Amino acid sequence: MKEIIQILQIIVSILLIVFILLQPTRRYSGPYFKRRGIEKILFYLAIFFAFCFVILAILNLVVHEF
Repeated sequence: MKEIIQILQIIVSILLIVFILLQPTRRYSGPYFKRRGIEKILFYLAIFFAFCFVILAILNLVVHEF
């Protein structure tokens, strides 16, 4: 079980890095700027994989204690 969680954490961390690096730089950060299309999808995927990474890190800590 511990090895599966660690492998999943490595895969999720690589995907998180990829989705963060694929996001375009924001040159204009005014109040009317909205994310559209693929930029919005990449943003939400990065948030999802960050959440998954945190959950897997907590699971890894819990499994490691036992």
